[in-house]
Amino acid sequence: MPFKAYYLTPEGQLRAGLDEPAVRSAYESHQGLLWVDVEASSDEDGRFMERVFGFHRLHIEDCVSPEVHSPKVDDYGNYLFIIVNGINYAVEADLVATTELAVFVGKNFVVSSHNFPMPSVDTVARNIESAEARLMTRGADFMAHALIDSLVDHVIPTIDRMSEVTTELEEEAIYRPQQATLNALMKLKRSTLRLQRIMAPQRDLMARVSRGDYPLLRQETLIFFRDVYDHITAVQERNVAIQQRTDHCSLVFMSAVATRQNETVKVLSFVAAVLLPLNLVASIYGMNFDNMPELHWQWGYYAVLGFMAFLGLLIVAVLWARKLIGWGYRQVDRVGIFRVAGLTRRSAGANGQRGSQGYRSTARNNP
Repeated sequence: MPFKAYYLTPEGQLRAGLDEPAVRSAYESHQGLLWVDVEASSDEDGRFMERVFGFHRLHIEDCVSPEVHSPKVDDYGNYLFIIVNGINYAVEADLVATTELAVFVGKNFVVSSHNFPMPSVDTVARNIESAEARLMTRGADFMAHALIDSLVDHVIPTIDRMSEVTTELEEEAIYRPQQATLNALMKLKRSTLRLQRIMAPQRDLMARVSRGDYPLLRQETLIFFRDVYDHITAVQERNVAIQQRTDHCSLVFMSAVATRQNETVKVLSFVAAVLLPLNLVASIYGMNFDNMPELHWQWGYYAVLGFMAFLGLLIVAVLWARKLIGWGYRQVDRVGIFRVAGLTRRSAGANGQRGSQGYRSTARNNP
């Protein structure tokens, strides 16, 4: 039953590493501020929270359950129960894995619960230890804000990496379209959908919390929850942008594959157009009829070979003349930039109104 406990006494002294009796004593004193972080992965952790704090059984079941629940907030009078979602950095996988953080917020206590190690919680703990509990002096509601804000901030590195991967896949979709590229695109799209499923309700949750509907949250703290709302909105917008880029990249991939297939079909069609007439000539003179005068001609073999060569070159010349084939790919050496050389607006006549000639612009290409 691993847990971390920090207690800021009414005198401003920080006590860390509390055991269960010390946690119970600090909680029952209703003074100072107590923060307990529980890695609830077993029923014993749930019994600990029920035994010491008396939380509702349904909330404890949400904490112990391995399922990831949707973000929500419940007001039970003497405490708030908040569930928020973040990135599960304890799992190594090709898809983004999510996890939840449950936070109990009372007047003089904060209890956080999670099933996996969370760097965001560790960051808050290090800040408390390094800053001499300055964070805890601002109250339980601000402590809860710090945990949620740190959780949202730790989503940003994943969003940054997803954006970098999207850029790499865009280049591969154009220049090196392979099956692995398509698989990576599908995994990236599924990751964006997972983030969207947790960020959309989480933004609505922060909007409700920041409205001041819960008496345990002081008015001076609501502005910080609105700041978390803004962070979630920014993360969600970036995630939507990545999702749109992924959809566009999938279309580019399909177009690139279709273009390569067209090039292959074009080459095969060219080979067939050249060889089929030659095959026809060879088939005619390959027949085993007795009455074929050309078979007994001394120069017949060379004449047929020459005719076939002439016919093949004629077909290539016709295709070349009609620009159905070419030597390599045409490349644009330099593309001129369209410039607006001048922009003027003429005024109207004596009545002071503007004329109807509007804007005049002259444009030229780069030399």
